Amino acid sequence: MTDVISILKKVGAVITNDHFVYTSGKHGSVYVNKDAVYTHVGEVSKIGRMFAEKYKNRVVDIVAAPALGGIILSQWTAHHLSRLKGKEVLSVYTEKTPDKDQVFTRGYDKLVKNKKVLVIEDLTTTGGSVKKVVKSVKKAGGKVVGVAVMVNRNPKEVNSKFMSVPFTALAVLKAEAIEEKNCELCKKNVPINTTVGHGKKYLEAKKKLSKLN
Repeated sequence: MTDVISILKKVGAVITNDHFVYTSGKHGSVYVNKDAVYTHVGEVSKIGRMFAEKYKNRVVDIVAAPALGGIILSQWTAHHLSRLKGKEVLSVYTEKTPDKDQVFTRGYDKLVKNKKVLVIEDLTTTGGSVKKVVKSVKKAGGKVVGVAVMVNRNPKEVNSKFMSVPFTALAVLKAEAIEEKNCELCKKNVPINTTVGHGKKYLEAKKKLSKLN
C-alpha cells in the first residue's frame, strides 16, 4: 500500500525551505498543505482506508474529528470501517468556538454518548485541537478508543501520554514549531509565506497592531 507521505508529495502538499506561520501561531520552515490533498478524492479515500485498517480489529462505533479538514478524513475513515466491519460506523465532527474550543453541535453529542469513538485528525503540531476533541467526546459520555492522525509533526511532545489515550500516526514529518520571538527566519527577514498557512492573517494582524501603536 502507498504510504501517506508519498500521497502528499504526489499532490504537492509537502512544502519545505520556506517561512510559515502555523495554526498555533508558531513559525517553522516545513508545511503540509493538507488542502492540496482534499481535492483528490481517490487519494483521500486511500488515506481513510489506512486509518480504517489500523482500527479494523477494534470496536469503533463512531469516527469524530475537528472541522474543517478533519470532517473529510472522518467521513472516509467511517466509510472504510463500515465496509471492513460489515456494520454502519457513523462520522461526526466538532466545531471551533470563539474561544478556540472544539465542541459538538447539531446534536452530535447525543450520538456519541455511550459509544466507542475513534478520533481522527489530519495534522498535529501542538496537538491542541485534537486533544479538545477527545475532551468533548468524554464530556458527551463517549469512550475514546484511540486518536489517529495523518501526519504528526511533533512526535517528541504529541503522543499517547500527551493525549491520555492510545495515539498513532500514519506518518511522522518533523517540523519544528518555534515561538515568533525565537524564530531565526524572522531574525533573517525571510519573507513569510502568505499563500498557505496562517501567514496572511498573521501579517494583517501585525499591521493593525502597528497602526494602533
